Amino acid sequence: MPESGVYVYAIVPAGRRLPAGLTGVGSPAAAVRSVPQGRVAAVISEAPPKLRARRRDLLAHQQLLLRLSEAGPVLPMRFGMVAFDEDTLRDQLAPRETDHLAVLRHLSGAVEFNVKALPAQDALASVVAEDKAVRRLRDAVRRQPGYEASLRLGQAVAAALEGRALEAGRRMLQELAPRARAVAQGPDVQGCVLNASFLVDRADSDAFRSAAEEMARVSRDRVELRLAGPLPCYSFVAVEGTPARTAGA
Repeated sequence: MPESGVYVYAIVPAGRRLPAGLTGVGSPAAAVRSVPQGRVAAVISEAPPKLRARRRDLLAHQQLLLRLSEAGPVLPMRFGMVAFDEDTLRDQLAPRETDHLAVLRHLSGAVEFNVKALPAQDALASVVAEDKAVRRLRDAVRRQPGYEASLRLGQAVAAALEGRALEAGRRMLQELAPRARAVAQGPDVQGCVLNASFLVDRADSDAFRSAAEEMARVSRDRVELRLAGPLPCYSFVAVEGTPARTAGA
């Protein structure tokens, strides 16, 4: 992989003024500029040598995108997008200008929230109280302890915890979806019964967060909710026609 190039953070409408003092990845932090191409522009900096997914640079990338989004729609790039040079970047942007503009219109005024739901781990008492099969197995272990009986009890408890969490996660999805412009199912995550992202109007972000937190409180004996946001709208970018190569992580 070449050591030079330009690091690409985002695509924005042409003519957008960048926030004052905006800096990017690298140490020292790289100066950020825009490269116009027709009605869109790419926000870039010089690519640091031997770019890796260090915490410092991941945070710098995300903070830059959040600052950009405060001023208008942003088509965000994932961490590590590097073009060989500005001419290559323009060549990639030009034929997809209309597509990029459509995505920017779709994302205008919106932010992303990600919701992950996991089975509640401190819910054994409520599982035993509600699930007759688990209760019978527990009583059997008490009467006649043994490896096989304990194994069956453990499996039954784990299945019950996951089933209760799945039900609660589906209910959360049904109740949160009407509060969003769009919903995107995320990839499977080990231990999660729900991984979904929501495209939410920026003006409604506080209300969305409050609704999610209230559902988490009500269902805390069934599910553990992990809410992240507002985030750049990664999950709702239908077009990522940016160039080149992705830096190794």
